[in-house]
Amino acid sequence: MKKLLSIVLLLMTTMVFAQNRNAKASFEVDGVCNMCKERIETACIKTKGVKSANWDVNTHQLDLIYNETKTNLNEIKKGILEVGHDLVNATATEEAYNSVHLCCRYRDEVVKDDHKDDKDK
Repeated sequence: MKKLLSIVLLLMTTMVFAQNRNAKASFEVDGVCNMCKERIETACIKTKGVKSANWDVNTHQLDLIYNETKTNLNEIKKGILEVGHDLVNATATEEAYNSVHLCCRYRDEVVKDDHKDDKDK
């Protein structure tokens, strides 16, 4: 019995230490402007355990640093979808997407084209 208890405690300790307190992740998030940037980064930072979130307007790349003992990528991505931004393998609901400002409607080709001019300057 003592041997079994020792093994269980050892496994539990190993699992706790295996989680990274400064995990890094990068993935693409759709958006078109600095208002999108603020919305995406704020959604990430509001997730407990996210230490840093930086979304690039030109590349659409989101770089994160987060504590795996407090959150996971699925929770972070869920928050992004809830504020109306699509991910590579997940689409925000129409209700969430329609809640973004009209100039942030990244699914609309006219809006995308309007923002291309801003990036060229």
